[in-house]
Amino acid sequence: MDWDTGGDEPRSFSVFELVIEKEPDDDGYLAYSPALPGCFSNGTTIEDAKRNIREAIQQHVQALLAHGQSIQHHENLVHVEELTIGVPE
Repeated sequence: MDWDTGGDEPRSFSVFELVIEKEPDDDGYLAYSPALPGCFSNGTTIEDAKRNIREAIQQHVQALLAHGQSIQHHENLVHVEELTIGVPE
């Protein structure tokens, strides 16, 4: 199923925050959404990780809906950004 076009099927859209972390033990990246515990993916580049987590989220949501469960949104999360601070040595 193509989730982005979906043909004539009515659909709603959901926004999921993504977190992408550098894997500590290799050159890859870990990606997950705080709104979907247990749903994660990885990739060798950030773009790979983003593409893979998109597919993982689609499959996760499809499984939730197939089992009659609702999609939970992380309503407290408003914004995620990177912050750099100086730390004394």
